[in-house]
This record gives sequence, C-alpha cells and structure tokens, in this order.
Amino acid sequence: MVGDPHNIPHPVVLLGKLIARLDKSLLGEIPPEKSDPNTRDAASEGRKGVILVITVVLTAAVVTAAVMYAAYRISPYIGLAAEAVLTCYLLAQTSLRRESMKVYRELREGTLKSARKAVSMIVGRDTEVLDETGVTKAAVETVAENFSDGVIAPMLYAAIGGPVLGMTYKAINTMDSMVGYKNDRYMWFGKAAAKLDDAANYIPARLSALLLIAASAIAGKDYDAGRAARIWKRDRRNHKSPNAAQTESAAAGALGVQLAGDAQYFGKAVKKPYIGDKVREIEAYDIVRVNRLMQAASFLGFALCLASIGIAVIAA
Repeated sequence: MVGDPHNIPHPVVLLGKLIARLDKSLLGEIPPEKSDPNTRDAASEGRKGVILVITVVLTAAVVTAAVMYAAYRISPYIGLAAEAVLTCYLLAQTSLRRESMKVYRELREGTLKSARKAVSMIVGRDTEVLDETGVTKAAVETVAENFSDGVIAPMLYAAIGGPVLGMTYKAINTMDSMVGYKNDRYMWFGKAAAKLDDAANYIPARLSALLLIAASAIAGKDYDAGRAARIWKRDRRNHKSPNAAQTESAAAGALGVQLAGDAQYFGKAVKKPYIGDKVREIEAYDIVRVNRLMQAASFLGFALCLASIGIAVIAA
C-alpha cells in the first residue's frame, strides 16, 4: 500500500550499484575487436559470472541477516520494525502500479513522445520505435510479467524465510535484470545469473498465473477467467524464458487482448511469438485493467501466504 519511499536509500538500488561495480571490475571493458561473444573465452567469462552471483547473493543474505540480528538484539520492537521495513522494500505492487499508470496518463493527456519516455522507465526494449499500441502493450506486458517477480515471488520467499530469503531473491532478480541478457556483452557473463533467476522464479511464476486466473473470476466484468485459463494453458510457453509467458498469457486471456510479438532490443529486432487472441484491439485503458487485476491477485496471494503461515504455526 505504501510503495517505495523516495529520497531514502533503497536496498535494491544498493544491490544494483554493487552489481554494476562487480560487472565493471570482473568483466571490464570489451574492446571493439572482441565485441562478438563467439570470439571470446566463454568459459572464463562464465566463471566470472558465477563469481558475481556468489558474491551478490552472499552479500544480500549476510547483510540482511546482520541487520535483523542487530535490530532484534537492541529490542524486539526495533527488530519487528526492521523486519517490516525490509519486507516492504521487497514488494513492488504499488510502485509497479504507480509507474505504469504514468504511461497511461501520458497516453491520455500527454504526447506519444512523453508516453515513450514513461514506458522506457519500466521496460528493457527500445521504446523510441513504438507507436501508441506498442507503448500500451509494453506497459501491460510489464505489469503482467513483473507481477510474478515483483510481487508474488518476493512475497512467497519472505513468507518462507523472512527478509533474509526475500532480499536474497531480490538480489537474484536484480542481477538478471542487469546482466541476464543474451547480448554481445553478457552472453557468457550473465548466463549464471539468468539461469539462477529462472530457477528461483519457476514456482512463483506458475503460482502467479493461477492467481491471475482466480482474480479474473472476481475482479469484474472486464475479465474472463475461463479464457484466461485457456490462453494460459495454450501460450504459457510462448517465450524463450520458461517463466515470462506464464503471467503474460493469463493476463492476455483475462483481458481478451494479444500481447508480445516482435520487439526491438539494443537496436536489434527480436522475433517473438504472440501471446493471447485478439478478441478486441488493445487500448490505453487496458493498463488500468491489468493493474486492477494485479491488485486483486496480489491480495489473493497475500491471503494464501498468511494462511500457509498460520497452518505452519498451528502444525508446529
């Protein structure tokens, strides 16, 4: 409900700075004559990527555990407050809604240029080539995909292992978002981070898709749960990532729109299959609709985590 506070050091931002520094020190500058990854030492760069993963994951876990230990040593109330604040930092529902709604407002009240700039803040693709439909699709896809790794996955890991496990997950996810690309620079160096992120998100992504389907049954007349389930079963593998299409397919089915398709990344066109059926043309208001669906699914996920913790406590 609160979202990320501004003007306060964010743990994930600090993790990002650590990753960037390690990226620079471990991989360094790649000379132009070695820009083709096939001309470089894949094994060496892969080992450096493993060092990155181990360093960042251990740092996130140890520092978070140390903060928790110190806070609880001072007072149970200080410890509880620290745990609450750290857990709040893990969950990106409100921030995701806030940033995607900026795109909606720019589409409705601003210019296409300002809408492209707003969506560039939340997507990894090249946005300067997008038309209004492309900007809308990018925003809807981002909300749907990030519902898993920005909301349900950290919520699930925090429910299992508190802020320590939750922040460890965020470290993995942040590494993937920074170096987990199959581009010329990160083809080998980012492989370990990308594979670990795939593994960490395998169960949360599928749970998130099921939560979106369940939420579409209760969120109102704009959503179709039956179609969401059908499109999820059909299109959940329509992505190179084993996880990304899980939530996108459920959201596309719930809304009755077609997502994904070809996109441009780092100046290169990337062929991607479509997700969903074009029951109707996508429109700017679908950004509002997908956010409402995400919020409903988030509360279902929160209730599920609370119930699981309650059952575990009773059983213990």
